Amino acid sequence: MPALEVADIFRRHGEAFRQAQAGHLGRTERRVMGAIEACRTAALGGHVERCAECGLIRIAYNSCRNRHCPKCQGPARAAWLVERQAELLPVPYFHVVFTVPAAVAEIAFQNKARVYAILFKAASETLRKIAADPRHLGAEIGFIAVLHSWGQNLQQNPHS
Repeated sequence: MPALEVADIFRRHGEAFRQAQAGHLGRTERRVMGAIEACRTAALGGHVERCAECGLIRIAYNSCRNRHCPKCQGPARAAWLVERQAELLPVPYFHVVFTVPAAVAEIAFQNKARVYAILFKAASETLRKIAADPRHLGAEIGFIAVLHSWGQNLQQNPHS
């Protein structure tokens, strides 16, 4: 077990963070934080496990099963990564990040679908155009785009 988990940080500082960021956290983000805070605690109930061989009995608290919870989704995430790595071609890969200015991020908070669609379209067109240019690559490329709506500091920061 790691010494400190996301749930520990949320339990210790989550309420203060939610209050400080009241205008920037949506219902979904608050729900995710709450699920992670409650994960594997008495708040979600529990069940009794008994070893058939030695008779050891222990109480196990239920998990939140939230797709954002690192404790619940850790094994699924690891399996997904192994599956994706098996699909990789033996060619060089590049990590490219497209982000938006703070003013656009504020608009995205209220108009997620529209702003994120524009972000993905702009990123796609830019990558294809630059890659097709003979001065750069002169090729048609493929890519995978993933939306990240939060930065490492847990502030809204839409980027792909």
